[in-house]
Amino acid sequence: MAKATARHILVDTLEQCEKLKTEIESGGDFKTAAMENSSCPSGLNGGDLGEFGPGQMVPEFDAVVFSAPVNTVQGPVKTQFGYHLLEVTSRED
Repeated sequence: MAKATARHILVDTLEQCEKLKTEIESGGDFKTAAMENSSCPSGLNGGDLGEFGPGQMVPEFDAVVFSAPVNTVQGPVKTQFGYHLLEVTSRED
């Protein structure tokens, strides 16, 4: 069965999400950005969500995690919770 590890940053607005993505792509640290900005409790751990399989996260999240390149920041991804930046840190298909 497929499984992945990922980290994310959850914010309320599209604008904030895009701003953080630009900062990270310009050399900013994902972990620090998550700790300082994410409204998800995982932000305390740099956005780390641990290991999970398909169907354990919301569908919009799964679609990215199980198709995007590993170690590349993806997003903004809109879910019922807000806007996410996602980074798949490992995946086994």
